[in-house]
Amino acid sequence: MRYVVLGRSGLLVSEVSLGTMTFGRETPEEESIRILERYLEAGGNFIDTANVYSRGVSESIIGRALKGKRESVVLATKVFFRMGEGIYECGANRKHIMRAVEESLKRLQTDYIDLYQIHCFDQVTPLEETFTTLTSLVEKGYIRYIGVSNYTGWQIMKAVALCERWGYPRPVSAQMQYSLVERNIEMEVIPACYDAGLSIMAWGPLGGGFLTGKYSPETLPKEGRIAHAEKDWEEAWERRATEKNFRTLEVLKKLATKYGKTVSQVALNWLLTKKDVIPILGVRTLAQLEDNLGCIGWRLEEEDVQLLDTVSAPEEVYPYRFIQWANRLVYRKEYGL
Repeated sequence: MRYVVLGRSGLLVSEVSLGTMTFGRETPEEESIRILERYLEAGGNFIDTANVYSRGVSESIIGRALKGKRESVVLATKVFFRMGEGIYECGANRKHIMRAVEESLKRLQTDYIDLYQIHCFDQVTPLEETFTTLTSLVEKGYIRYIGVSNYTGWQIMKAVALCERWGYPRPVSAQMQYSLVERNIEMEVIPACYDAGLSIMAWGPLGGGFLTGKYSPETLPKEGRIAHAEKDWEEAWERRATEKNFRTLEVLKKLATKYGKTVSQVALNWLLTKKDVIPILGVRTLAQLEDNLGCIGWRLEEEDVQLLDTVSAPEEVYPYRFIQWANRLVYRKEYGL
Protein backbone atom coordinates (compact mmCIF):
# COMPACT_ATOMS: atom_id res chain seq x y z
CA MET A 1 0.00 0.00 0.00
CA ARG A 2 1.34 3.42 -0.97
CA TYR A 3 0.74 6.54 1.10
CA VAL A 4 0.05 10.03 -0.15
CA VAL A 5 -0.16 13.49 1.39
CA LEU A 6 -3.72 14.74 1.83
CA GLY A 7 -3.93 18.15 0.20
CA ARG A 8 -1.69 20.88 1.59
CA SER A 9 -1.27 19.18 4.93
CA GLY A 10 1.17 16.92 6.70
CA LEU A 11 -1.34 14.10 6.86
CA LEU A 12 -0.26 10.84 5.20
CA VAL A 13 -3.09 8.58 4.09
CA SER A 14 -3.23 5.31 2.19
CA GLU A 15 -3.79 5.48 -1.56
CA VAL A 16 -7.26 3.95 -1.18
CA SER A 17 -9.76 4.82 1.54
CA LEU A 18 -12.32 2.49 3.09
CA GLY A 19 -15.89 3.73 2.72
CA THR A 20 -18.35 2.54 5.35
CA MET A 21 -21.76 3.63 4.10
CA THR A 22 -22.93 0.00 4.07
CA PHE A 23 -21.92 -0.69 7.69
CA GLY A 24 -25.00 -1.45 9.75
CA ARG A 25 -27.23 -1.31 6.68
CA GLU A 26 -26.45 -3.85 3.95
CA THR A 27 -23.50 -5.16 5.96
CA PRO A 28 -24.01 -6.64 9.46
CA GLU A 29 -21.63 -5.55 12.22
CA GLU A 30 -19.62 -8.81 12.24
CA GLU A 31 -18.91 -8.58 8.51
CA SER A 32 -18.25 -4.83 8.81
CA ILE A 33 -15.55 -5.47 11.41
CA ARG A 34 -13.97 -8.18 9.27
CA ILE A 35 -13.87 -5.75 6.34
CA LEU A 36 -12.27 -3.03 8.46
CA GLU A 37 -9.68 -5.39 9.95
CA ARG A 38 -8.73 -6.75 6.50
CA TYR A 39 -8.34 -3.21 5.17
CA LEU A 40 -6.02 -2.31 8.04
CA GLU A 41 -4.11 -5.56 7.56
CA ALA A 42 -3.53 -4.62 3.91
CA GLY A 43 -1.91 -1.36 5.04
CA GLY A 44 -4.90 0.95 4.73
CA ASN A 45 -5.21 3.73 7.30
CA PHE A 46 -7.91 6.06 5.90
CA ILE A 47 -11.48 5.31 7.04
CA ASP A 48 -14.37 7.40 5.78
CA THR A 49 -17.84 7.51 7.31
CA ALA A 50 -20.66 10.02 7.97
CA ASN A 51 -23.11 10.62 10.77
CA VAL A 52 -26.00 9.98 8.37
CA TYR A 53 -24.78 6.49 7.39
CA SER A 54 -27.37 4.20 8.94
CA ARG A 55 -28.30 7.15 11.21
CA GLY A 56 -25.13 6.83 13.25
CA VAL A 57 -24.81 3.05 13.25
CA SER A 58 -21.80 3.09 10.90
CA GLU A 59 -19.93 5.44 13.23
CA SER A 60 -20.83 3.29 16.24
CA ILE A 61 -19.52 0.12 14.58
CA ILE A 62 -16.27 1.87 13.70
CA GLY A 63 -15.91 3.17 17.25
CA ARG A 64 -16.21 -0.34 18.69
CA ALA A 65 -13.93 -1.85 16.05
CA LEU A 66 -11.12 0.68 16.51
CA LYS A 67 -10.61 0.18 20.24
CA GLY A 68 -6.86 0.08 20.77
CA LYS A 69 -6.21 1.05 17.14
CA ARG A 70 -7.39 4.65 17.02
CA GLU A 71 -3.98 6.31 16.78
CA SER A 72 -2.94 4.22 13.78
CA VAL A 73 -5.78 5.42 11.52
CA VAL A 74 -6.96 8.62 9.91
CA LEU A 75 -10.65 8.85 10.72
CA ALA A 76 -12.95 10.94 8.53
CA THR A 77 -16.62 11.66 9.00
CA LYS A 78 -19.16 14.12 7.58
CA VAL A 79 -22.06 16.38 8.54
CA PHE A 80 -24.96 17.96 6.64
CA PHE A 81 -27.81 15.52 5.98
CA ARG A 82 -30.87 15.18 8.17
CA MET A 83 -30.42 13.19 11.38
CA GLY A 84 -33.92 13.79 12.79
CA GLU A 85 -37.13 15.69 12.23
CA GLY A 86 -36.09 18.82 14.12
CA ILE A 87 -35.36 22.02 12.22
CA TYR A 88 -31.76 22.09 13.48
CA GLU A 89 -31.00 18.42 12.84
CA CYS A 90 -29.53 19.09 9.41
CA GLY A 91 -27.40 21.55 7.46
CA ALA A 92 -24.01 23.21 7.87
CA ASN A 93 -25.18 25.82 10.39
CA ARG A 94 -23.39 26.35 13.70
CA LYS A 95 -26.17 24.91 15.85
CA HIS A 96 -26.29 21.62 13.95
CA ILE A 97 -22.53 21.25 13.47
CA MET A 98 -21.76 21.74 17.17
CA ARG A 99 -24.26 19.11 18.19
CA ALA A 100 -23.30 16.75 15.36
CA VAL A 101 -19.60 16.82 16.31
CA GLU A 102 -20.38 15.90 19.90
CA GLU A 103 -22.59 13.01 18.83
CA SER A 104 -20.06 11.72 16.27
CA LEU A 105 -17.28 11.79 18.87
CA LYS A 106 -19.40 9.71 21.24
CA ARG A 107 -20.32 7.15 18.60
CA LEU A 108 -16.74 6.91 17.32
CA GLN A 109 -15.45 6.62 20.91
CA THR A 110 -12.71 9.14 20.30
CA ASP A 111 -11.86 12.63 21.50
CA TYR A 112 -10.96 13.96 18.05
CA ILE A 113 -11.83 13.51 14.36
CA ASP A 114 -8.96 13.66 11.88
CA LEU A 115 -10.95 14.93 8.88
CA TYR A 116 -14.34 16.60 9.35
CA GLN A 117 -16.17 17.15 6.07
CA ILE A 118 -19.20 19.22 5.08
CA HIS A 119 -21.20 16.54 3.24
CA CYS A 120 -22.83 18.91 0.75
CA PHE A 121 -22.82 22.62 -0.04
CA ASP A 122 -25.44 24.34 2.11
CA GLN A 123 -27.50 26.80 0.05
CA VAL A 124 -29.04 28.36 3.18
CA THR A 125 -26.17 28.81 5.64
CA PRO A 126 -23.51 31.46 4.86
CA LEU A 127 -20.06 29.98 4.29
CA GLU A 128 -18.73 32.39 6.92
CA GLU A 129 -20.88 30.70 9.57
CA THR A 130 -19.84 27.21 8.52
CA PHE A 131 -16.12 27.94 8.45
CA THR A 132 -15.98 30.02 11.62
CA THR A 133 -17.65 27.08 13.34
CA LEU A 134 -15.16 24.60 11.86
CA THR A 135 -12.29 26.88 12.87
CA SER A 136 -13.47 26.93 16.48
CA LEU A 137 -13.64 23.11 16.45
CA VAL A 138 -10.04 22.92 15.22
CA GLU A 139 -8.96 25.35 17.94
CA LYS A 140 -10.73 23.26 20.60
CA GLY A 141 -9.03 20.10 19.31
CA TYR A 142 -12.23 18.31 18.35
CA ILE A 143 -11.24 18.11 14.69
CA ARG A 144 -7.81 18.19 13.04
CA TYR A 145 -8.48 18.93 9.37
CA ILE A 146 -11.40 20.19 7.28
CA GLY A 147 -12.83 18.80 4.06
CA VAL A 148 -15.73 19.56 1.74
CA SER A 149 -17.91 17.24 -0.30
CA ASN A 150 -20.26 17.67 -3.25
CA TYR A 151 -19.23 21.29 -3.91
CA THR A 152 -18.93 23.00 -7.29
CA GLY A 153 -15.66 24.55 -8.39
CA TRP A 154 -16.70 28.11 -7.52
CA GLN A 155 -17.97 26.97 -4.12
CA ILE A 156 -14.62 25.36 -3.37
CA MET A 157 -12.72 28.47 -4.40
CA LYS A 158 -15.04 30.74 -2.40
CA ALA A 159 -14.47 28.61 0.70
CA VAL A 160 -10.70 28.63 0.17
CA ALA A 161 -10.66 32.39 -0.42
CA LEU A 162 -12.70 32.96 2.73
CA CYS A 163 -10.27 30.89 4.77
CA GLU A 164 -7.25 32.68 3.33
CA ARG A 165 -8.83 36.10 3.91
CA TRP A 166 -9.51 35.51 7.60
CA GLY A 167 -6.80 33.00 8.46
CA TYR A 168 -9.14 30.04 8.98
CA PRO A 169 -7.85 26.48 8.46
CA ARG A 170 -8.23 25.73 4.74
CA PRO A 171 -9.97 22.60 3.49
CA VAL A 172 -7.50 19.90 2.48
CA SER A 173 -9.84 17.63 0.51
CA ALA A 174 -12.97 17.48 -1.60
CA GLN A 175 -14.99 14.28 -1.63
CA MET A 176 -16.67 14.04 -5.02
CA GLN A 177 -18.32 11.46 -7.23
CA TYR A 178 -15.69 10.38 -9.76
CA SER A 179 -15.40 7.33 -11.98
CA LEU A 180 -15.20 6.26 -15.61
CA VAL A 181 -18.95 6.82 -15.87
CA GLU A 182 -19.02 10.18 -14.04
CA ARG A 183 -16.21 12.50 -15.05
CA ASN A 184 -17.93 15.88 -15.03
CA ILE A 185 -15.80 17.16 -12.13
CA GLU A 186 -12.90 17.30 -14.59
CA MET A 187 -14.44 20.44 -16.12
CA GLU A 188 -14.21 22.72 -13.09
CA VAL A 189 -13.95 20.94 -9.73
CA ILE A 190 -10.66 19.16 -10.34
CA PRO A 191 -8.93 22.28 -11.76
CA ALA A 192 -10.19 24.22 -8.72
CA CYS A 193 -8.84 21.55 -6.37
CA TYR A 194 -5.47 21.47 -8.11
CA ASP A 195 -5.22 25.27 -7.97
CA ALA A 196 -6.15 25.38 -4.28
CA GLY A 197 -4.19 22.27 -3.26
CA LEU A 198 -7.04 19.94 -2.30
CA SER A 199 -6.90 16.18 -2.73
CA ILE A 200 -9.92 14.51 -4.34
CA MET A 201 -11.57 11.64 -2.48
CA ALA A 202 -13.52 9.75 -5.13
CA TRP A 203 -16.87 8.33 -3.99
CA GLY A 204 -18.75 5.95 -6.28
CA PRO A 205 -15.49 4.88 -8.03
CA LEU A 206 -17.27 1.88 -9.57
CA GLY A 207 -20.35 3.83 -10.60
CA GLY A 208 -22.58 2.19 -8.01
CA GLY A 209 -21.51 -1.26 -9.21
CA PHE A 210 -21.89 -0.62 -12.93
CA LEU A 211 -18.13 -0.87 -13.47
CA THR A 212 -17.94 -4.34 -11.97
CA GLY A 213 -18.92 -5.63 -15.41
CA LYS A 214 -21.86 -7.77 -14.29
CA TYR A 215 -24.56 -5.77 -16.10
CA SER A 216 -25.65 -5.84 -19.75
CA PRO A 217 -27.85 -3.53 -21.88
CA GLU A 218 -30.46 -6.27 -22.34
CA THR A 219 -30.98 -7.15 -18.68
CA LEU A 220 -32.29 -4.89 -15.93
CA PRO A 221 -30.30 -5.31 -12.69
CA LYS A 222 -32.00 -7.30 -9.93
CA GLU A 223 -29.45 -6.83 -7.15
CA GLY A 224 -26.93 -4.30 -5.94
CA ARG A 225 -27.18 -0.56 -5.38
CA ILE A 226 -28.18 0.17 -8.98
CA ALA A 227 -31.17 -2.19 -8.84
CA HIS A 228 -32.74 -0.41 -5.87
CA ALA A 229 -31.74 3.19 -6.59
CA GLU A 230 -34.44 5.80 -7.18
CA LYS A 231 -34.45 7.29 -10.66
CA ASP A 232 -33.15 10.67 -9.51
CA TRP A 233 -30.24 9.19 -7.51
CA GLU A 234 -26.76 9.67 -8.96
CA GLU A 235 -26.12 5.95 -9.39
CA ALA A 236 -29.53 5.01 -10.80
CA TRP A 237 -29.69 2.53 -13.68
CA GLU A 238 -31.19 5.21 -15.92
CA ARG A 239 -28.01 7.29 -15.54
CA ARG A 240 -25.68 4.34 -16.06
CA ALA A 241 -27.25 2.35 -18.91
CA THR A 242 -26.01 4.57 -21.74
CA GLU A 243 -24.38 3.56 -24.97
CA LYS A 244 -21.14 5.35 -24.03
CA ASN A 245 -20.95 3.66 -20.65
CA PHE A 246 -21.38 0.22 -22.17
CA ARG A 247 -18.63 1.02 -24.69
CA THR A 248 -16.42 1.94 -21.74
CA LEU A 249 -17.31 -1.34 -20.09
CA GLU A 250 -16.25 -3.29 -23.18
CA VAL A 251 -12.84 -1.61 -23.13
CA LEU A 252 -12.49 -2.39 -19.43
CA LYS A 253 -13.22 -6.06 -20.07
CA LYS A 254 -10.53 -6.24 -22.76
CA LEU A 255 -7.99 -4.58 -20.48
CA ALA A 256 -8.95 -6.88 -17.61
CA THR A 257 -8.02 -9.83 -19.82
CA LYS A 258 -4.79 -8.14 -20.89
CA TYR A 259 -3.63 -7.48 -17.32
CA GLY A 260 -5.09 -10.58 -15.70
CA LYS A 261 -7.25 -8.42 -13.44
CA THR A 262 -10.95 -8.03 -12.79
CA VAL A 263 -13.00 -5.29 -14.43
CA SER A 264 -13.39 -3.56 -11.05
CA GLN A 265 -9.64 -3.58 -10.46
CA VAL A 266 -8.94 -1.95 -13.82
CA ALA A 267 -11.60 0.73 -13.25
CA LEU A 268 -10.15 1.57 -9.82
CA ASN A 269 -6.59 1.55 -11.14
CA TRP A 270 -7.58 4.15 -13.74
CA LEU A 271 -8.44 6.48 -10.84
CA LEU A 272 -5.09 5.75 -9.18
CA THR A 273 -3.33 7.08 -12.29
CA LYS A 274 -4.95 10.48 -11.73
CA LYS A 275 -3.15 13.17 -9.76
CA ASP A 276 -4.18 13.56 -6.10
CA VAL A 277 -7.17 11.19 -6.39
CA ILE A 278 -7.94 8.73 -3.60
CA PRO A 279 -10.64 6.16 -4.47
CA ILE A 280 -13.04 5.28 -1.65
CA LEU A 281 -13.71 1.54 -1.60
CA GLY A 282 -17.37 1.20 -0.65
CA VAL A 283 -17.96 -2.53 -0.28
CA ARG A 284 -20.74 -4.67 1.15
CA THR A 285 -18.76 -7.88 1.69
CA LEU A 286 -15.26 -9.03 2.56
CA ALA A 287 -15.05 -10.70 -0.87
CA GLN A 288 -15.72 -7.36 -2.56
CA LEU A 289 -12.96 -5.74 -0.51
CA GLU A 290 -10.50 -8.49 -1.48
CA ASP A 291 -11.32 -7.88 -5.12
CA ASN A 292 -11.03 -4.10 -4.81
CA LEU A 293 -7.66 -4.32 -3.07
CA GLY A 294 -6.37 -5.93 -6.26
CA CYS A 295 -6.29 -2.45 -7.80
CA ILE A 296 -3.07 -1.56 -5.93
CA GLY A 297 0.52 -2.62 -6.58
CA TRP A 298 0.45 -2.11 -10.36
CA ARG A 299 -0.37 0.57 -12.94
CA LEU A 300 -2.10 0.70 -16.29
CA GLU A 301 0.20 1.51 -19.19
CA GLU A 302 -0.11 5.07 -20.45
CA GLU A 303 -1.64 4.01 -23.77
CA ASP A 304 -4.37 2.12 -21.92
CA VAL A 305 -5.06 5.10 -19.65
CA GLN A 306 -5.50 7.22 -22.76
CA LEU A 307 -7.77 4.59 -24.29
CA LEU A 308 -10.05 4.71 -21.25
CA ASP A 309 -9.85 8.51 -21.17
CA THR A 310 -11.05 8.65 -24.76
CA VAL A 311 -13.89 6.14 -24.62
CA SER A 312 -15.32 7.57 -21.39
CA ALA A 313 -14.77 11.26 -22.13
CA PRO A 314 -17.71 13.47 -21.08
CA GLU A 315 -19.37 15.72 -23.63
CA GLU A 316 -17.51 18.98 -24.07
CA VAL A 317 -19.70 21.93 -23.14
CA TYR A 318 -19.36 25.69 -23.35
CA PRO A 319 -17.37 27.60 -22.14
CA TYR A 320 -14.88 24.81 -21.46
CA ARG A 321 -14.66 23.66 -25.08
CA PHE A 322 -14.26 27.28 -26.25
CA ILE A 323 -11.44 27.94 -23.78
CA GLN A 324 -9.64 24.79 -24.94
CA TRP A 325 -10.13 25.68 -28.60
CA ALA A 326 -9.02 29.28 -28.15
CA ASN A 327 -5.89 28.38 -26.20
CA ARG A 328 -4.88 25.76 -28.76
CA LEU A 329 -5.36 28.36 -31.47
CA VAL A 330 -3.31 31.01 -29.67
CA TYR A 331 -0.53 28.95 -28.10
CA ARG A 332 -0.16 25.84 -30.25
CA LYS A 333 3.12 26.99 -31.83
CA GLU A 334 4.78 28.15 -28.63
CA TYR A 335 3.52 25.43 -26.27
CA GLY A 336 2.37 22.60 -28.51
CA LEU A 337 -1.15 22.55 -27.07
